Amino acid sequence: MAQFSIGEVEQLTGIKAHVLRYWEEVVPSITPKKDLSGRRVYSTRDVQQIMRLKYLIYEKKFTIEGARNQLIADIDVNSKTADSMQQLNEIRGTLLNIYRTLHKTNENTN
Repeated sequence: MAQFSIGEVEQLTGIKAHVLRYWEEVVPSITPKKDLSGRRVYSTRDVQQIMRLKYLIYEKKFTIEGARNQLIADIDVNSKTADSMQQLNEIRGTLLNIYRTLHKTNENTN
């Protein structure tokens, strides 16, 4: 998994370090870890969240609070999508088992 320093994130996103630190305080989905020296280490997911936040604020003209709420809503949607995919996979497995059982029954009667 890729890790980025705050300076690298600043270069990648065009967002100043002090703004990144502020966003980290007000947006719960941006959670860089700290290394042994106490420096922030951003994950790829953090950088993606920062880019999404930047888009919402600078392009879509959201307030920081509105953008934060949108990010939270996005996370909820993604979570629900993952749950739905899991349920669909379970249904698929059940249907495959039924199909195999029926197919075996038909082979035995022929």
